[in-house]
Amino acid sequence: MSADPPILTVRPEPGAYAWTFGGAPPIARITPGTVLDLYTEDCFAGRVRSDKDLVSEVCEFPFLNPQTGPFHVEGAEPGDTVAVHFVSVEPARDWAASTTVPLFGALTSTHTTATLQPPLPEVVWMWELDRERRTCAFTTREGGLRIELPMDPMHGTVGVAPANLEVRSALVPDAHGGNMDTPEMRAGTTCYLGVNVEGALLSLGDGHARQGEGETCGVAVECAMNTVVIVELLKGVATPWPRLESDTHIITTGSARPLEDAFRIAQLDMVRWLERDYGLAELDAYQFLTQAGESPLANVCDTNYTAVSKIRKDWLPPGTPHRDLHRHLRATAAALTG
Repeated sequence: MSADPPILTVRPEPGAYAWTFGGAPPIARITPGTVLDLYTEDCFAGRVRSDKDLVSEVCEFPFLNPQTGPFHVEGAEPGDTVAVHFVSVEPARDWAASTTVPLFGALTSTHTTATLQPPLPEVVWMWELDRERRTCAFTTREGGLRIELPMDPMHGTVGVAPANLEVRSALVPDAHGGNMDTPEMRAGTTCYLGVNVEGALLSLGDGHARQGEGETCGVAVECAMNTVVIVELLKGVATPWPRLESDTHIITTGSARPLEDAFRIAQLDMVRWLERDYGLAELDAYQFLTQAGESPLANVCDTNYTAVSKIRKDWLPPGTPHRDLHRHLRATAAALTG
């Protein structure tokens, strides 16, 4: 990687976002090692600005979850892996929004879990973001109680174009990444995405000031973001499902319905990662994961559910995950931030 990487700043015009993974032309071509300084709009395209702004009235389905991109990564081919290292993820405004959406969420009837129950009502909560104190707060709709939580900015949606000529809504997580909604996708983390088409066609969006595991009602603390990432390319390294690496953990994801299949995908991919980069035999990896693994949920509300498998690096045998790229990207990020 270059000691002085190229930097591309992108602040999209309102009509310049992508709404799908695949099917959208690239907005720029970048070389591996490029730093992207991006603005991403919230999942409502900035239209929910008060507790009177109901999603059903101010948003137009399916135009939800706008993505900044896609970016054509020079040299990326099927069978390679694009690495996206999050240098910083910072809310772009001092407010965010969350809401209930009819027929959406884990504790309501949905279009696929069809019952005679009426939909939950639409209720909007506006969140105050204190970027200096690193907190976010809302006031309960009943009782007027103010509740404050630590800010933990993340991106719900990161992905590349899918395989097999598919075009997927930016609301859907799958093997290409997409709307995984895992709180693990925060600053300091590297996301590895398998390349399915020439150039990969990388996009990201759906910033959250914070989100609980599972994203139970289906909507996090949704906010616009100013995000800086470094994009790298691993030639000849396959990544069948999105993987993440932090300073403390290696992390796999699986997205499917039913939820146990999402769990199985993430667990199996962790076994394969332990085999490839840590030299464990299949059943030894299975045993090690069973005793050392953590299994948080990312979302149980999207078109596909997303489960996570993670293992502490302190407990791993000697190995070199993804050619030690995370460590190198952390060093590049530290040089950028001074």
